[in-house]
Amino acid sequence: THEESSLVTSQLDSLTVEQLRTVVGVKWSMYPDCIGAWVAEMDFATAPVIQDTLRKVVDEGFFGYRRDSDVLAMQEAVSSWYAREYNWSIPVERVRPMPDVLAGLAAAMTDFSPSDARVIVPIPAYMPFLIFPKLYGREHVEVPMLNDNGSWAFDYDAIDSAFASSPKGSLLVLCNPCNPIGRVFRREELETIQAIVDRHGGRVFSDEIHAPIVYPGHQHIPYASISETSAGHTITAVSASKAWNLAGLKCAQLLLSNEADEKHWADVGLVTEHGTSTIGVIANIAAFAEGKPWLDEVMAYLDQNRLLLADLLERHLPGVRYTPPEGTYLAWLDFSAYDLPDDLACYFRDEAKVAIVDGSACGEDGCGFVRLNIAMSNQILEQSIEQMAAAVNAHASA
Repeated sequence: THEESSLVTSQLDSLTVEQLRTVVGVKWSMYPDCIGAWVAEMDFATAPVIQDTLRKVVDEGFFGYRRDSDVLAMQEAVSSWYAREYNWSIPVERVRPMPDVLAGLAAAMTDFSPSDARVIVPIPAYMPFLIFPKLYGREHVEVPMLNDNGSWAFDYDAIDSAFASSPKGSLLVLCNPCNPIGRVFRREELETIQAIVDRHGGRVFSDEIHAPIVYPGHQHIPYASISETSAGHTITAVSASKAWNLAGLKCAQLLLSNEADEKHWADVGLVTEHGTSTIGVIANIAAFAEGKPWLDEVMAYLDQNRLLLADLLERHLPGVRYTPPEGTYLAWLDFSAYDLPDDLACYFRDEAKVAIVDGSACGEDGCGFVRLNIAMSNQILEQSIEQMAAAVNAHASA
């Protein structure tokens, strides 16, 4: 409603650092003397329709195991969202509950790829994708993306070579929209990836957790939706957690896009599904079924912020190279033009009191970059860049 939209905008504009230091979540508590711009949480309280739904559960006072009827309602809400937003008809029974996207990656490695399969990860990448394979005894291969003056793209030849030198059935991690670089991959890019994977008998784990966060002029295309071939080799992970700020409620979805995977999951999926939070399932139902008006308003605000950031950098840090993200609320900033210490995250925490992610944590190609979370009020975003600029200028004159 218009009234709800006005309330959302008012809430975003009125946020203060003092308020944010008191909220539940790690974003502002990990580095309590800094502006929180590192982990992928938003500063915005979730949609009122989700709050109302959860308030009813809390008022009833029962927090038992999940009901089958709630899981079914979540499956229907997610399936309807994908049909409506992305024109992909995923059967209800192939939408499976799980705690988070990393549980999906674990399942893709242990349940859907051979024990000797390598995990192929284009970099820069979401940080845990470079750590998680080792925890499961898997070798991983980092494949640098191509960077053309701030425009990032897959190196298809390098991905092809990684598959060629890996055992059959090796697993490519595809992150779309891409954390940290903010790309929303086009159909022709996905089709090229599909051909490479198919040629080598590989598999794909497609992390699409940021799919609802895509800006005007771009369109999310579920990788498994592009053809029967991609559907046949893909495990897709999705959730309402990023778009509606629900990460702590521990609920995501594994989308199974072929009959063989569906049958196999019926035999092996119990442990993964059991870890899903009851209250998270209920929140995801409300998000996918009724949360679109609130998300539209938040997306308009985030769209303003990604463009505001370009203006702020031009004014205060003109040496930083920045391409506004096509999706996600994460900005990928190239500080390599400045003579700064190698550990940029530590430097900006200490000298600017802004907590961000060091690009090197996203792979070797991230050295000289930082990942900045722009899901904050525009006033706090402006304060962040001003403090970072002051630190850079002080270092240059030291």
